[in-house]
Amino acid sequence: MEEALKRLLEAEARAEKVVEAARDERERSINQAIAEVQMAETRFESGLADLRAPFEREAEDRAAQAVAELTRKFHDRQRDLRELAARHEDEAVAVALALLLDPEA
Repeated sequence: MEEALKRLLEAEARAEKVVEAARDERERSINQAIAEVQMAETRFESGLADLRAPFEREAEDRAAQAVAELTRKFHDRQRDLRELAARHEDEAVAVALALLLDPEA
């Protein structure tokens, strides 16, 4: 009986060592997985700028085109208004001159 008890105690000690080794291995695996995830996050975050760059360039190009188009339209409108003002000025001068020359007309 004593021999069986001794073997049971030895088996329990070996089982505890196996359980402890398994816990250690699990902890190492968890820590390794965490480290790999952190490295993947770092790589992803560092790559975000590269992912965004084409979209930012496209947005800047579109904005530049919109500004150029608005500038062109502004200048066209400004030119049209100046021409209109010059025409009205000529008409106003002609009417004023006619009134000065013939006040009864």
